[in-house]
Amino acid sequence: MRQQIYSLVVDNTPGVLSRIAGLFSRRGFNIDSITSGATADPKYTQITVVATGEELVLSQIEKQVRKLEDVRSVTLCNEDDTVARELIMVKIGVNPTQRAEIIAIADIFRANVVDVCTEAMIVELTGNYNKLDGFLDLLKGYEVLEIARTGLTAITRGAKK
Repeated sequence: MRQQIYSLVVDNTPGVLSRIAGLFSRRGFNIDSITSGATADPKYTQITVVATGEELVLSQIEKQVRKLEDVRSVTLCNEDDTVARELIMVKIGVNPTQRAEIIAIADIFRANVVDVCTEAMIVELTGNYNKLDGFLDLLKGYEVLEIARTGLTAITRGAKK
């Protein structure tokens, strides 16, 4: 089994995200992550879908997505020619002595402390899965109150669209 990132450019029409998610549901494909956002041209939306499966399943996903009427292009992203990032926000329960420790961990990962109160703090971090998981591993000795992850967003390197 392997993970595949699909970068889709679709018409910016009502229900397009629902139709894409519905295709996965109807076919019994699992979505690991899905994100959607505007492009430079307001007529189009970029959707990044991450799925894990056997080669045959991943190939079927690509073929089925390409058949959808709203889909203008499908790019299969790989590590060599893609920049992929995810945002995570972590709310951590802290006492005054732990606050400095959390800030030191955040600095190592180039994370930002975005909120601090007497009993908790929120740290945001952007990166790939390995970076985010490494950050979470270092927080195992602390009280993690909440985690919010955006899902992966990807774009291919270079000048071509």
